[in-house]
Amino acid sequence: MGSPPGRGRSSCALAFRAALPCLLLTVLESAPAAAQSLTPDLFNPSRGGFVAPDALPMRRTAGVPQAPSDAVPQPPDPNDDPRKKSDAPAATRVGQVPTYGLSPANGASSSGYDSLNRKRQQPKLYPGQPKPRKPAGPGSPVPLATPDTSLGPPRIAPPPSETAHKTPVPPAMAGTVPGQPLRRRLKADDDAFGAVGDYAGSFLIKGGLELSAGYDSNPARLQKPVGSPVYVVAPDLLVISDWERHALVADLRGSFSGYTNNMPETIDGLASPSPVEINRPDFTGHIDGRIDVDRDLKLTSQLRLRLATDNPGSPNVQAGLQKYPVYASYGTTVGFDQTFNRFEVAAGATVDRTAYTDSKLTDGSVFSNNDRDFNQYGGVGRFSYDLKPGLRPFVEIEGDNRVHDQAADRNGYLRDSSGGYAKIGSSFEFSRILTGEISVGYSARTYVDPRLSQLSGFLTSGSLIWNASGLTTVKFNTDTQIAETTIPGSSGVLVHTYAAEVDHDFRRWLTAIGKFTYGTYDYQNQGRNDKTYSLEGNLIYKLNRNVWIKGTLRHDILDSNQPGSSSQGTVVMLGVRLQN
Repeated sequence: MGSPPGRGRSSCALAFRAALPCLLLTVLESAPAAAQSLTPDLFNPSRGGFVAPDALPMRRTAGVPQAPSDAVPQPPDPNDDPRKKSDAPAATRVGQVPTYGLSPANGASSSGYDSLNRKRQQPKLYPGQPKPRKPAGPGSPVPLATPDTSLGPPRIAPPPSETAHKTPVPPAMAGTVPGQPLRRRLKADDDAFGAVGDYAGSFLIKGGLELSAGYDSNPARLQKPVGSPVYVVAPDLLVISDWERHALVADLRGSFSGYTNNMPETIDGLASPSPVEINRPDFTGHIDGRIDVDRDLKLTSQLRLRLATDNPGSPNVQAGLQKYPVYASYGTTVGFDQTFNRFEVAAGATVDRTAYTDSKLTDGSVFSNNDRDFNQYGGVGRFSYDLKPGLRPFVEIEGDNRVHDQAADRNGYLRDSSGGYAKIGSSFEFSRILTGEISVGYSARTYVDPRLSQLSGFLTSGSLIWNASGLTTVKFNTDTQIAETTIPGSSGVLVHTYAAEVDHDFRRWLTAIGKFTYGTYDYQNQGRNDKTYSLEGNLIYKLNRNVWIKGTLRHDILDSNQPGSSSQGTVVMLGVRLQN
C-alpha cells in the first residue's frame, strides 16, 4: 500500500536538506585528511596526555619555573593559615584545590567551641597585669542596656559570686523588668517557723495568743501548800515601722492567770497572808519613737506601762485580803542622741507615776493604798565612745526624786526620797557570736525621814547572747532595783536578779528551753533576806508558722530567814500558741 502523496514529498525534502551541508564542507576542505597516530601518551591520565605541553592553553609564561607536566597538585596543608600572604606568585597556585574561609575549629582552642577537643590555651599576662574575671554563671542578673532612672537611681547588680550558685530568679521577681516599680527586698528570715506578720501601710504587725492550762501545787506560796488548777491567757502584739528615716516600735505583752480554787481565809486561827482569790493580771508595754533630725542628731521618746500585783509570798501583801490589789506604773522619757564622730552623748528626762487600787478585805471593808502612790521625776545621761567596731564602752549616770501623794505612810514614816546610780560598762559584738551589754556600778537612795537610813548597794546590769552553735543559744540577764516597801522601819528593798537561759533546736520544729533564775531581796534595817530560785523547762513543737504547742514544767523556791515565810511550788502547763 503506497504512502500518501503529502508524506512522500516531505521525505524527499528532508534528504535534500541533509545532503546539502555535506556537499559544502567537501568543497571548502582542500587539505587531505589524515588518521590520528597512536602515541605512548595517548592513554596517559595526567594533564596534557593528549596535547603537547607547549600547546596547552593554560601553559605557564616565560620567567616562571616549569613544573613537570605529570605532577599531581597537592591539597593545602590544614595547619597553614590561608589568611597569611603567600610568597609565591599567583601563577604558582594555578591548578590547586581552592580553599575558602577558615578550616574546621581553626582558632577555637582559645575561645568558643572546639570540635577537635584540643586543650584551650590560656592567655599570657604581663607582670602585674590583673587576671581577667570569669564570665557570669547561670542565675546572674543581666544588666539593663540603659538604666531606668525614672523611679530613682539605677540599681547596681550584685557580683556574680553572690548569685551564681543560686536558682535563677525570674525578672519579674527580681525587679529587673524595665518600667516595673521597685520591688521591696525582704530581709533574710532565720526562723523558718516564726511569725510572718502583715503589713498595714508602712507598718509590720505581728500578733500572738497563748492559751494554756495546768496545775500549780502552791500558787499563793504558802508554807503549807494549797494547790489549784490554773489557766493562762497571754496575748502579745508587735508593731514595727518600715521607714527609710525615723522609727516607731510598739511592743505590748500581757497575761492573765486564773485559778479555779480559792485559798483559805484563815490559817491556824489567824488571817491568811494570802488573798482568797489569787487571780493575777500582768502587762508590760512600751512604745519607742525616734526622729532623725540629721545624720548625727536624733530625738528619742518612750511611753511605757507596767500593770501587775505584788509577788505571792511578799511581806508587802496585807493579811486578810479578798484579792490582790493591782498597781499601774506608767511614764515617759523624752531625750536626744548626738554623735560627734566616735563620741556619742545620749540624755533624757523621765516622768513616772505608780498608783495602787484599794484593797478589798475578806470582811467586806476597803482599805486605801494612797500612801503607796508616788511620782518620780528624773533624768539619765550616757556617754559612750566607739573604741573599735563591735566594742563601745560607756558611762551612765541617773538621778531621780520620788514624791508620795501622802507625806506619811500607814505606819507614820515619811517615804519621800531622792537617789540615783552611776555605772560603767560596755556594749560589744564579737563576730555575731557574743553580743550584748554589761555594766557594774553603785546605787544609793536617801529618805526624808531621819528614821529611815540610806539605802545603797552594788548594782549589776546586763544582757548577753552567746550563739554557741547554729542550733544552740545561751542568754544571760542581770538587773538591780531599789523598790518601795510598807514594812515599818525599812527604807526599801534592794533587789538583785540573775537569769540564765539555754535554747536548743533538736529540729527546726522542735525546741527545748531551759531557764534558771536566782534573786535576792534585802530589806534594809530589818535583817530580812529572801532568796528565790526558779528552775524551768519548756518544750515547743512547731506545727507551722501559725500554730505552736508548748509544754512547761517549773519549780519555784522561796528561802527566807524569817520563820514561816519559806515556800515551794511546782507548775505544770500545756498549751497552744496562735500567731501571725
